[in-house]
Amino acid sequence: MSMPAAEFETLTDAQILRSLYDAALGAALPHGKFEGLLPEPPGPGGRTIVIGAGKASALMAQAFEESWPHPCEGLIVTRYGHACPTRSIAVVEAAHPVPDEAGLDAARRILDIARSAGPKDLVICLMSGGASSLLTLPAGGLTLADKQALNKALLKSGAPIGVMNKVRKAVSAIKGGRLAAAIAPARAVTYLISDVPGDDPAAIGSGPTIPEASDPDEVLSLMRAWRVEVTPALEAVIRSNTVSGDTPPDQVVHMIATPLMALRAAEKRATELGLKSLILGDAIEGEAREAAHVFAGIARCASLHDVPLKTPGVLLSGGETTVTVRGHGRGGRNVEFLLALALSLKGAKGISAIACDTDGIDGTEDSAGAWFDASILTEAEAAGLSPAQMLLNNDGYSFFASLDRLVTTGPTLTNVNDFRAILVR
Repeated sequence: MSMPAAEFETLTDAQILRSLYDAALGAALPHGKFEGLLPEPPGPGGRTIVIGAGKASALMAQAFEESWPHPCEGLIVTRYGHACPTRSIAVVEAAHPVPDEAGLDAARRILDIARSAGPKDLVICLMSGGASSLLTLPAGGLTLADKQALNKALLKSGAPIGVMNKVRKAVSAIKGGRLAAAIAPARAVTYLISDVPGDDPAAIGSGPTIPEASDPDEVLSLMRAWRVEVTPALEAVIRSNTVSGDTPPDQVVHMIATPLMALRAAEKRATELGLKSLILGDAIEGEAREAAHVFAGIARCASLHDVPLKTPGVLLSGGETTVTVRGHGRGGRNVEFLLALALSLKGAKGISAIACDTDGIDGTEDSAGAWFDASILTEAEAAGLSPAQMLLNNDGYSFFASLDRLVTTGPTLTNVNDFRAILVR
């Protein structure tokens, strides 16, 4: 008697890859994640104040309201297009990744709300990736235009997210634990959705409620190493805007969604489909096109030798690669990675891949990322495209758009960074 076909055998590569991505997204949503992690409500005369920022913060506020059986009030700032309905917590939208006046105004209001909290109050802080740009409040001596120029320079430098966040903290009046200082002496509970390698609470959104001692010399050295201009005025601000790093005694921190949780969900979905799986890491960093060469080698080894993955199977990974922008094309780090991967694989049979940002926005484009199968280079040649030239021009978006291989979700209202899956049949 023949065995029934595994589910993956009845699906196309595109269907399998999208199924894995959707499973990862589901695990990154905040609904149901507050149960068992809620604090004691404030006593008589105390308020529950909710503040926060990030691409996932509006949905976090909605999920918190559903879980919290007491009155609450407050303000959240999220990216344009990422708002969702809430009952009593106000939601405003601002620009990301380069901050704007709306983010500046929201940061001022949130800092004022934090300062208004008294010893009887409970302050709930909801933070996710994107808070660094959305919660922008320049330290004294800097303007919004200065912060915008610095953000653009950091984004073009190719510096890893950890470096960018150190610089952002150094020039902020609210990040690096400065918001926590404003909340004291009120009780504070911070809930985080991680979008950073290693899930360091101090790195998520540049840690507005996570104190970190300042080191101006380190920050200035990093800026120079990544060729980010340091003007005398900027250096003076960085040297004067220091904090001790002391954690307020009445603060609790909970991590409610992480890149690894998303990868575990995709791993479970792969098993359901009848596929083996291997998680290569949740904190992959480095230049996107260079990481792609490494992943191509791993995929070819699995295809030829069943090492390190028995096939049919899927290689899963997360993290945040970077792109040093040298061209003038349209792209993001996921399409950059994927185009370099396709070139490295050279049309290897039986290998397909997807790379998407879990917030639904790859860079500044309208797609989450893209996918390809073994026919991609043949199709590109037939369409008159030059994949190698388009990679040199950082034009991955245009490449995959021309071949109808973009993955478009719209804002997912969460963010646990990049998701990559390489299917080896």
